[in-house]
Amino acid sequence: MGIVLFILIFCVVVIAHEFGHFIIAKMNGIHVVEFSVGMGPCIFSFTKGGTKYAIRLLPLGGACMFEGEDGLNLAEDESGGEPAEKSAEMKSAEKTDASPVRDTQLGKKSGAFPDAPVFVRIATVIAGPIFNFILAFFFSMIIVGSYGADMPVVTTVLEDGAAYEAGLRDGDKIVRMDGNKIHLYREISLRSMLNRGENIEVTYERDGETYQTVITPIYDEAAQRYYMGLSGVGQYVKPGFAGTLKYSAYEVGYWIETTFKSLELLIQGQVTKDDVSGPVGMAQTVNNIYNQSKPDGVFYIWLNMLNFAILLSANLGVLNLLPFPALDGGRLVFLVVEAVRGKPVPPEKEGFVHMIGMVCLMVLMVFVLYNDIAKLF
Repeated sequence: MGIVLFILIFCVVVIAHEFGHFIIAKMNGIHVVEFSVGMGPCIFSFTKGGTKYAIRLLPLGGACMFEGEDGLNLAEDESGGEPAEKSAEMKSAEKTDASPVRDTQLGKKSGAFPDAPVFVRIATVIAGPIFNFILAFFFSMIIVGSYGADMPVVTTVLEDGAAYEAGLRDGDKIVRMDGNKIHLYREISLRSMLNRGENIEVTYERDGETYQTVITPIYDEAAQRYYMGLSGVGQYVKPGFAGTLKYSAYEVGYWIETTFKSLELLIQGQVTKDDVSGPVGMAQTVNNIYNQSKPDGVFYIWLNMLNFAILLSANLGVLNLLPFPALDGGRLVFLVVEAVRGKPVPPEKEGFVHMIGMVCLMVLMVFVLYNDIAKLF
């Protein structure tokens, strides 16, 4: 069941990403050659309005291919993206009347991606990640509206912990940590988990008054990490319609921050290969979430699946904005350079850079897949 749920969630997230590229391209007259979900052999397709809509065998990503591209896809999957090669069927279709007509006066193909204004191309490329954030926000509204938001109110302050020594007590509301505003209790937990023994400046409220203190986390030898001495998960409160919009934005912001923090730990070497998961590992995670939620009923299964979808969608949006070749972020770098210098980078040079990036991503994908399978045994 977990595998089925993961595939459904992943497909929804990928469709949102590709639809972002698709809708902005269509709005600006760029011809979309193919919109597909999945990778590999095509198992179902139909053509409408000159665009081929396809479902492919492997649920590992998607594609939104434009007329005039160099064959490198604008769409990426959660592991960094695999370009979809143009099939013989697609190449044949491009030569039919479904292809854009040639503007003989300008000598260019109408609707070709490279011929669109540079800022239109920038908007088209960046729309994929933005639509992932929009999807995450929509799902967050469902969760916050149904269950509420976890307010940063301390449930329990352990008497032998660092927070108690710093003056915090049960019921205090933490509003700032190290100068950063705190909106959700999970933000407190995140900063606690990432702490490496540094002092934490805390601003909190009690009985309408605001106080400031400094917490010096205590190292736990057994857990091999520092603890603030707080326990609980915060108070869940339904904040009303306006509050739901606000806290849904906080929710998305939390997952975006978590993704960036994870990348930072990865670069610093503080994350091992066992902490990294690909499709197999995420399917196993969804299966665990399903089994843990099952005793609580369908409603909680639904909410927890939505929560995972928020994490995945925000994660995909952030990763695709990284300035790495073959990702949306890598393409944005070339487009921004074009906008600044007034002319594009030679296509063959850009294509070569993206090809190298694509090879690196494919090697990474194989490694992550192998690592996922190895952890099962």
